[in-house]
Amino acid sequence: MSSTAGQVIRCKAAVAWEAGKPLVMEEVEVAPPQAMEVRLKILFTSLCHTDVYFWEAKGQTPLFPRIFGHEAGGIVESVGEGVTDLKPGDHVLPVFTGECKECRHCKSEESNMCDLLRINTDRGVMLNDGKSRFSIRGQPIYHFVGTSTFSEYTVVHVGCVAKINPAAPLDKVCVLSCGISTGLGATLNVAKPNKGSSVAIFGLGAVGLAAAEGARIAGASRIIGVDLNSNRFDEAKKFGVTEFVNPKDHNKPVQEVIAEMTNGGVDRSVECTGSINAMISAFECVHDGWGVAVLVGVPNKDDSFKTHPMNFLNERTLKGTFFGNYKPRSDLPSVVEKYMNKELELEKFITHEVPFSEINKAFEYMLSGAGLRCIIRMDA
Repeated sequence: MSSTAGQVIRCKAAVAWEAGKPLVMEEVEVAPPQAMEVRLKILFTSLCHTDVYFWEAKGQTPLFPRIFGHEAGGIVESVGEGVTDLKPGDHVLPVFTGECKECRHCKSEESNMCDLLRINTDRGVMLNDGKSRFSIRGQPIYHFVGTSTFSEYTVVHVGCVAKINPAAPLDKVCVLSCGISTGLGATLNVAKPNKGSSVAIFGLGAVGLAAAEGARIAGASRIIGVDLNSNRFDEAKKFGVTEFVNPKDHNKPVQEVIAEMTNGGVDRSVECTGSINAMISAFECVHDGWGVAVLVGVPNKDDSFKTHPMNFLNERTLKGTFFGNYKPRSDLPSVVEKYMNKELELEKFITHEVPFSEINKAFEYMLSGAGLRCIIRMDA
């Protein structure tokens, strides 16, 4: 048992008091974990677009004050009643979605969408008692997607914690908690391109480049990057992208451009933008007979997907994916091992690093479009 087990911990946290306003470094009180909960010491965290989206409160019901953050690596400080597969000192990745291992989804080999611990951006409290484990002078501070890693300590449901190889560098593998695994798994687990096949990636942000990395690992011979920003093309070459298409450079639909480039269409496509037009293009650009398109980006709630039914009847397949079809507790340790075995390259995703005291710089980098992932060092 750790010396702080069962006690309230006072530590630093970057608190969002209002939507879109800089985070404020505060001393917070972090309560001990309750049944089926784990208290973690966060060592490294990073900023994801999801954090920024809900911090800006675009189209969402604001829930403030709040501690954001969900891509991170740390160690277990203490565990609550009923936790048997984790102990203090274990190296872990907290994850925004979970795996209870008891529901129909968790017991299915085809799904990773846990009934109990599926992502919930509106809850802001723990499942056990409907209360927050964070407070400042008695005022509760809301959680974010069950992780809240912009705090030196946090409390997470055990089902949202993946135990990993203690030799893995947490300042690198922490980025696997969200976007990188989402893109990687979309290709490797869902699109499943064969060696020598052609793959189109729509959107060359961090998730799209992770999808390209998956195509590279799978041995695709042609990886076509599609993006409206041509400045991203040089960076994408590091991830195995071999050809580039900017839809703005053509006077015909991009799916027609790709079909002409590939003698009828690509074998696989992965859409990582959330644009409904990109989704339609990604589906219509795959080859008839065997083409598979995978949707990763989250569309606007009022969007509708429209394509001619013949595209399905001609044996094109459309799939969607959530977190790359990875079960957090069961599968993330093996993704970490891909990095340890040098199959997966993570360093090229990490473009900036800042101390925790300068966390707002990470927001500036992302909002300006500079870089992919910014690592935030909690001890600096």
